[in-house]
Amino acid sequence: MKKTKFIKVAKEVIDLEIKALIKLKRSINESFNLAVQQILKCQSKIILCGVGKSGLIANKIASTLSSVGTPAFYLSASDSSHGDLGSISKKDILILISNSGETNELKNIIQYAKRNKILLIGVVSQKNSVLYKSADIKLFIPKAIEAGSIIPTSSTTSQLALGDALAIATMKHRKFNKKDFKQIHPAGSLGAKLKTVEDIMLKDNAIPFVSENFKMRDALKILSSKKLGFLLVRNKKKLTKGIITDGELRRFSQKNQNLHNISVREIMTKNPIGIDKNELAVKALALMNNKKITSLCVYDKKNKLKTIGVLHIHNILQSNIS
Repeated sequence: MKKTKFIKVAKEVIDLEIKALIKLKRSINESFNLAVQQILKCQSKIILCGVGKSGLIANKIASTLSSVGTPAFYLSASDSSHGDLGSISKKDILILISNSGETNELKNIIQYAKRNKILLIGVVSQKNSVLYKSADIKLFIPKAIEAGSIIPTSSTTSQLALGDALAIATMKHRKFNKKDFKQIHPAGSLGAKLKTVEDIMLKDNAIPFVSENFKMRDALKILSSKKLGFLLVRNKKKLTKGIITDGELRRFSQKNQNLHNISVREIMTKNPIGIDKNELAVKALALMNNKKITSLCVYDKKNKLKTIGVLHIHNILQSNIS
């Protein structure tokens, strides 16, 4: 088989799945609204279940819902008939996914849901099936031609898209934002990108503060002990007035022999660049790169002159932010 024919097959598969998604889009109706409303009102968990490929899709949808603030988990259809039905409470919402709606493993779950008055949402492609007829809310997925004809492809793509739509609809209604997302995803590259300046800044005794009335002989001791390569100069009201960096000290010492007796006010650069504590750390890195500096003052927007933390480029790099 020529390699060029593989490309043709790929395009045919994608075309069939696109057609399935177009049919799904046209079929979205008030039942979708009802499903989202019930999910939003749920005071417990969303439980998803399916068999075979539909089960894999159910697992992924459960993961997506959980990641955007809707507690959800996947229930194995086969295990449910051997005791796992006990994990479903009356306050839960059960979402069953099945192309045919007649899968034997789901029938015990359907009966359990009806007997215990558990809200059942059915995601199904057969209107004459047990699942469709039993579901309290019916999310119909139009029949589509499967790519390759013998395995679920177009149908599972539609199931996944519908699940994504449910998750995003609930997320937008709850106004789930980047800050919320970061709390649920503290690790990995996504978690790193969503870290705020406050998450990684140095604070309290780690900040290299010196009084504007200090002589450099005293300031140099603090510079040496803090080991950050800069000093922040503040006044009696604890408002930041300036910054002194290693580079500035070197340049100044080349022109002046008596560095130790000079006041920090004579050397400092006024109005150091700062950033709000709630900004993303990636924005702080961009600001450093743009200004060609290696440190930033951190402030609360209520008072930009009062430094509550400092951010060194090493803090950003150690947090795997780039």
